[in-house]
Order: sequence, then C-alpha cells, then structure tokens
Amino acid sequence: MNQMQQMMIQAQKMQRELQKAYDELDKKEFKVSKAGLVEIVVLGNRQIQKIDIEKDGLDPDNKEMIEDLIVSGLNELFEKIDEEKNMIEERITGRKGGFGF
Repeated sequence: MNQMQQMMIQAQKMQRELQKAYDELDKKEFKVSKAGLVEIVVLGNRQIQKIDIEKDGLDPDNKEMIEDLIVSGLNELFEKIDEEKNMIEERITGRKGGFGF
C-alpha cells in the first residue's frame, strides 16, 4: 500500500470519527440559567428545546430585561456549542476547523 492510499484511509477514518462525534454533539443538551429568571435548553444542533421564564419575570415591567436575558442566554449556548465543536475537531484532526476544506 502506497503512502497516498494510507493517507486516504486515515482521512476516511477521521471523517467517520468526526461524523460520529458531530452526531453525538447534535443530541447533547446545553443549558443556561440567566438571573434566576430564564432557563434555556438547546441541543448541539442548535435546536431550541425549552425556554422557561420564572413567574416573577413575567411582570410587564421586566419585558425588556427578559428579552435581553433570552438573547444573552442563546448567544452563550451557541458559543458553548461552537467551543465544543472546535474541541472535537482539534481532538480528532489535530487542528480546529476539521480537515480545513
């Protein structure tokens, strides 16, 4: 087996490992709680599972604050998902960004 074939086999193996890790990440739940008023649950595929607003947060005077907490929470969760994805890619391929193509 020549060097090119070995490289292709290794690349295919890494691709399978990446796909398996991505599939697991897609199903993983990420949670955040903001100010004790808002809890958000998002899957690794960025599907929002739940947004729970505490009864105390439902006061009309809190509308803007609750909206800000939801936006902040979602951004935090999406950042965590990106960080985990980068760690997976770096662990499997040795660098961030997967194969780089």
